[in-house]
This record gives sequence, structure tokens and C-alpha cells, in this order.
Amino acid sequence: MSGWTGVPSNNYWVGAQPVPSKKLTTSPTEIGHILIAFVVLTVDIAIVETGLIGSVQFGGFDPGAVAAGLAFGAAAALTGFLAHELAHKVAAQRLGFWAEFRMSPVGLLFSVVTAIFGFLFAAPGATVVGGMGGVRDWGRTSLAGPALNLVEGSVFAGAGLALRTQPGFSAAVMFLVLLAFINGWFATFNMVPFGPLDGRKVLRWDTRIWGGVFAVAAAFTIVMFLIVSNGWPVALGGT
Repeated sequence: MSGWTGVPSNNYWVGAQPVPSKKLTTSPTEIGHILIAFVVLTVDIAIVETGLIGSVQFGGFDPGAVAAGLAFGAAAALTGFLAHELAHKVAAQRLGFWAEFRMSPVGLLFSVVTAIFGFLFAAPGATVVGGMGGVRDWGRTSLAGPALNLVEGSVFAGAGLALRTQPGFSAAVMFLVLLAFINGWFATFNMVPFGPLDGRKVLRWDTRIWGGVFAVAAAFTIVMFLIVSNGWPVALGGT
């Protein structure tokens, strides 16, 4: 999710119009915010995937399952969240704008609360962009995150498809399919044209691009959800 203030238009700039650049910068503040958000989301996803809270309450704590959940949580947070935000950052900085991620303490706390109750609503923060004024640049920068999620999701789904007929790879296949679903969900959720979400900026820029990407993201996520729910081999007629 990319952050913004004010309403962009085609005919004004907040500050001097920037010069496109290939230089990427960061700061200790940004790195700290990213690490905190990454760790919290990793734990959130592990809680949801392993049922950790319920397991502890009923005496069924399994260290192996927790370790596997944390490994999956880290992979999901890395590809679904961190890569998404870095895509916004790179897109904005390539256009010449200042851009850094800033976490949302309230959003992170809310994600922990929802994870404890068995589902995850994650709003860990946003990539804040300074000096942007044109809807085209806003749209392109905002689209970068969901687009990367869809690319990653497609790669994970393709890898799962390639491995599904190989004996002994069922756990790896499910791991890949879950990663594909999470990346699809991140893309779909962020393309909703509401509030500070990416979809609102993309819609302002180009209605057709927004509609096409949102439809693809939603369809991909639904397919991945059905596959996860029913089991990859069953859904695709494998064994």
C-alpha cells in the first residue's frame, strides 16, 4: 500500500517536478520499521496457519509445527508484504520521488488481535511518497505492489503445478500454493478502490487498467482458495 496526502491531479506538483533516477535510497528509520512490521506479520501468519493459540490452550503445543508455521509466515511476509512495499518504493524512486516505508503501530496491533481470533486483517503500514502530484505517476507507483504480488503468485502456483505429480513433494506443493494464495489476496485487497489502498489511486489514473488488474487478481485468488480448500491434487485431477 502506498501512502499519499491530498488529491493528485494532472496539472500540479507538490514541490518541484522530479527528474527520473535509478538511484535507490533508504534510512535506518525505514529499515527499523520494515523489520518490526516483518516480524509481527511473520508471527501473525504463523498463529493463523498453526492454530498456535488454541494448541497452547488445549495442551497440544507442537514445536515442529510452530517452526514450520514461522518458516511459512516468514516466506509469506517476505513475498506478500515486503516485496509489495519495496515495489512501491522502487517505482517511486525510479520516478525521482522520495519514498520510504513507515509502519502503523495501530495496524500492527490490530493484525495481532485478528490473528489470535483465527483470521488476519493486516494493515502494517505504507510506503510514504513525498512530492508526487500527477495521477499517472501515482497510478503507476500504486500498481507496482499488486502487480508484483500477482507475478510472484503465478510463479508459486506454476512451481506447485510442476511438482504436484512428483512423489514426496506434497508438503512443498501445499507450501507453494498457500504462498500463491496469500500473494493473490494481497493483490486483490490492495486493489480495492477505497481509502488509502492502491486501487483508489490506480482507478483515478486509468479505469480500464484498474478493472483488468482487479478482475485478474480476484479470479486468481478465488482459484487458489478453492485449490487450497480442496487439496491441489484433487482440484487438478492428480494423484
